[in-house]
Amino acid sequence: MPKYLFVYHGGSHPETEAEVKEVMDAWGSWLGGMGSAVVDGGNPVGVSKTVHPDGTVTHDGGSNPASGYGLFEADDDDDAIAKAKGCPILTAGGSIEVAEAIDM
Repeated sequence: MPKYLFVYHGGSHPETEAEVKEVMDAWGSWLGGMGSAVVDGGNPVGVSKTVHPDGTVTHDGGSNPASGYGLFEADDDDDAIAKAKGCPILTAGGSIEVAEAIDM
């Protein structure tokens, strides 16, 4: 079955313990609902660095910095997109890039 990389962008950060619990519960429910389709539930990421062709490095995360990732199995692009549409980051104002991971 094909694997899909979900790259999360943006999203708000919970400020109180109650908000953290609510967000974590939502993520747990979403991931749990996908069962064995979850290859790697992923993690949030820190600010990225961009290495440019001339060897210079910028440390600002770029124009649309990643905020996390996950790796999931899906039948096809449509199935992967349907899975992504249930992700809690969308209700937190974020977005998701979905790309098939090509086996080499």
